[in-house]
Amino acid sequence: MRYSTLCYVLFLILFDAFLVESGAAGGEKDGVYIVYMGAATEHGSSKNEHAQLLSSVLKRRKNALVHSYEHGISGFAARLSAAEAKSIAKNPGVVSVFPDPVYQLHTTRSWDFLKYGTDVKIDLSPNSDSNLSSRGNDVIIGILDTGIWPESKSFSDKDMDPIPSSWNGTCVKAQDFNSSNCNRKIIGARSYNGPEDDDDEIVNTPRDMNGHGTHVASTAAGIMVPGASYHGLASGTAKGGSPGSRIAVYRICTPYGCAGSSILAAFSDAIIDGVDILSLSLGSPASRFSDFKEDPIAIGAFHAVENGITVVCSAGNEGPSEKTVSNDAPWILTVAATTIDRRFKSNVVFDKNKVIKGEAINFANIGKSPVHPLIYAKSAKKAGADERDARNCYPDSMDGKKIKGKIVICDNDEDINSYYKMDEVRTLGAIGAVLVDDKKRGDASEFDEFPMTSISSRDAVEIFAYLNSTKNPVATILPTTVVSQYKPAPTVSYFSSRGPSSISRNILKPDIAAPGSNILAAWTAYNGEAATDKTKNIPKFKIMSGTSMACPHVSGLAAEIKSRYPSWSPSAIKSAIMTTASQINNMKGPLTAELGAIATAYDYGAGEISTNRASQPGLVYETTAIDYLNFLCYHGYNKSTIKVISKKVPAGFACPKESKADLISNINYPSIAVFNLTGKHSRSITRTLTNVAGGGETTYSVTIEAPTGLTVTVSPTRLQFTKNGQRLSYHIIFTPTVSSLQKDMFGSITWTNKKFNVRAPFVVGGR
Repeated sequence: MRYSTLCYVLFLILFDAFLVESGAAGGEKDGVYIVYMGAATEHGSSKNEHAQLLSSVLKRRKNALVHSYEHGISGFAARLSAAEAKSIAKNPGVVSVFPDPVYQLHTTRSWDFLKYGTDVKIDLSPNSDSNLSSRGNDVIIGILDTGIWPESKSFSDKDMDPIPSSWNGTCVKAQDFNSSNCNRKIIGARSYNGPEDDDDEIVNTPRDMNGHGTHVASTAAGIMVPGASYHGLASGTAKGGSPGSRIAVYRICTPYGCAGSSILAAFSDAIIDGVDILSLSLGSPASRFSDFKEDPIAIGAFHAVENGITVVCSAGNEGPSEKTVSNDAPWILTVAATTIDRRFKSNVVFDKNKVIKGEAINFANIGKSPVHPLIYAKSAKKAGADERDARNCYPDSMDGKKIKGKIVICDNDEDINSYYKMDEVRTLGAIGAVLVDDKKRGDASEFDEFPMTSISSRDAVEIFAYLNSTKNPVATILPTTVVSQYKPAPTVSYFSSRGPSSISRNILKPDIAAPGSNILAAWTAYNGEAATDKTKNIPKFKIMSGTSMACPHVSGLAAEIKSRYPSWSPSAIKSAIMTTASQINNMKGPLTAELGAIATAYDYGAGEISTNRASQPGLVYETTAIDYLNFLCYHGYNKSTIKVISKKVPAGFACPKESKADLISNINYPSIAVFNLTGKHSRSITRTLTNVAGGGETTYSVTIEAPTGLTVTVSPTRLQFTKNGQRLSYHIIFTPTVSSLQKDMFGSITWTNKKFNVRAPFVVGGR
């Protein structure tokens, strides 16, 4: 019998619910607190210093210290009372003291699609030297996640060079993990139990018992593995974005969640270990946004970027609602999710062999002919149950006698996970189920051996008409087949969190989009009983969806760029990825959301990553250390706090006079967001571009794409570069031509020469 993933899916459902509801983010109470003391000194912070500060408020308490942060980041996590936390916060040199939050994983053929699937304005052929070609070499990608399954073929080190001499990390030992599990591909592995894990004797190991971390790591840097598939679906060669790169694993998530204190510990270790890229497919729920100095991911990322590390994070899975994007600090590369040109078809056949297109992954075989009785869940409502609950197949709302042996049609207009519905109708004896759901097109839910599929509300009209026209309606559900070269693709995945940022609308987030729906990648062989790799029933690869899957696509691309240009800063890498992105699909039309509406920069940032063009951006927007320091000023931090946060504040630095949030628009970012533009007043913005295309004289001309109701003026209109590394600035004036902006307006500014297009999206909004 094929290995069932239902238990794992239910675990994820419960896990996500736990992560949203738990943690110490709300209200003052006793528990674990993070004490953030800014940047570590050049030689690292002293654990003794942290212990002395802790002992100043504690009296003979054992095991109070949970983690001490010494590299890049200074501070610690400790078990404190609310009063003790307040007392520590009063000490000089302490930036913030806050309850230890718990974060959630952002999960619910991609590389080939990125390479060849959409049209681009610049023709860089796949065989040209300008195309990224899996160099990787000595680039190290750090994965903060649920660990890794080292036995996967995706992590073989065959033909790889020796480990880089710059590597300072380690491969920890555990009862199910030892140094032999590391190799020239997986060069480091650490693990961190959260503060709640010790009580239940959770094994502290880098081994992945969940699967998420293995999937993410192989997407970013897995080697080429021919013959990969998920039980025969999506068959082909699996590969990561940077197959030549090394992997360093930091297991920070356990069944209790991903503790902020563990995340900071991993950031601190990764900085001293010597990673080049950090990939985090996790974040806080939209309902619990924190200021930067109380967000462990934002804190860790700031210090990582200060130390030359590019930090890539997922945007979250709470779309399509607005203001749901997480990980929105400007020093983070924030990734939204898109679909690819592969769909998983599981059609419904009814009446006299009429067919309705359905999408899902199921391996059931209940026949090709429509012979099974069909019923609408509302018609099976249990006495006393709510009709809305019944038609949505809510647990304990339907009469099992009416359900047994039939295919059930369930609505999906309530926020109830489809796996709960599957479990309910199957328990009641249904032979199958059809879910009416417009949202999940492009993101095939997996129902394993149970015949269940999803159809659109438009197609549901036809099947409901049939249901009401006959006394004995019948149907069947076909097992899944793969549809290749699907159009349109990409589209923005329905679950992908959207902008604008809740922290600052003067930074455009998300930054970029990448494939996140139906991604095939390596999987753990853990079956819930023993950490072995002997069973043939457990799939070695699995199909998953989420911005968790989009994030490592960008991490892999960032690694390839870092390999080609080792001296490039994190902001140069970010700019190269953003300014070369695509905004069109494989039908040469504009990117859309999955329900068909034209997508905007709040959905996809600068667009879908382009693996062909990102290696030669021509020009880059370098966001400097001063830009980030000024951002903190504009965000409301004073100079003394900033000097604690960053040990790289130059002598004589002072916050600009009249620092205010509107000035955030002026930091040298690869996109532009101007908020609070009212009446017919103008706003002037400055941007600076750096030539990275090599020597020789070249001239770029500007093209402006502006919406009706907004005048955009750029000066100068031509930028003439004479050497590599040269920096030239330009000014943009945004002027509304209407009395008030009723909605946010989108456009772009593109600099073009004969070879390169360097595009920066913008958004302008009123109050």
